[in-house]
Amino acid sequence: MTNSKKQKSNNAYSLEKMIENTKQNIEEAEISMEFAGPEERENLEEKNERREHSIDRMKKQKRDEAAFIARKNSFK
Repeated sequence: MTNSKKQKSNNAYSLEKMIENTKQNIEEAEISMEFAGPEERENLEEKNERREHSIDRMKKQKRDEAAFIARKNSFK
């Protein structure tokens, strides 16, 4: 495996781990909301919204990298 392919593979793996960790953080925040006061609950809801947007961006980046690799491999 060339360094470029390995790097892209590592990037995809890293992105997937980041997505999983972010999803776990969302779940933990949802549990915390059950015991939170109104202000803390609002903060956690806002944070989870930002986390959802981050997940969307990471998924898009992962798709973009896969498309780039596919295009690159089609020229070989």
